[in-house]
Amino acid sequence: MLLIKPYDRARAVEYARRWALDRNPLFTDFTGQGGNCTNFVSQSVLAGSCVMNYTPTFGWYYISSTDRAPSWTGVEFFYDFMTTNDGVGPFMREVRRRNVEVGDVIQLANEDDDFYHTLIVTGFDGQAILVSAQSDDALDRRLSSYNYFSLRYLHVEGVRVEYPDDTCFEGLIEGTSLPMQMM
Repeated sequence: MLLIKPYDRARAVEYARRWALDRNPLFTDFTGQGGNCTNFVSQSVLAGSCVMNYTPTFGWYYISSTDRAPSWTGVEFFYDFMTTNDGVGPFMREVRRRNVEVGDVIQLANEDDDFYHTLIVTGFDGQAILVSAQSDDALDRRLSSYNYFSLRYLHVEGVRVEYPDDTCFEGLIEGTSLPMQMM
């Protein structure tokens, strides 16, 4: 039986702010190879959840540059996993602007409705949403400064786990260790 634990928004934001303008050596940097934005947001969400879903092909995990789920680095795959996940790991739902909190995710689309960029909400300045991202590195950048046609807000509802374990955060934020693989 899976338990649902709260998503640790503070840890997700702390991680995003620590690594937005740098690269964690535990992860491959895909900048220039299709982009690093979703990889970075996945890392931040991992910092707030401390659990991956190792389901082959359809899970959400990173072991190495050649052993990772498509949802770890792909904008649409990330959305598909997070909004349909009923197994281990974080799960999200698309919401309206008024329901966005720090640690949530925003994806930007072009005029063809192709979503191309993933950002993490790291703060607010009055009513303005501040985001952090990689590829086009940003730390607490105003969402309104981006040029996009449409967007979607993804609110992290919680994290399903087999047993609660928050011990991954220290090694992850320091860039020294990934969570233990549970298969």
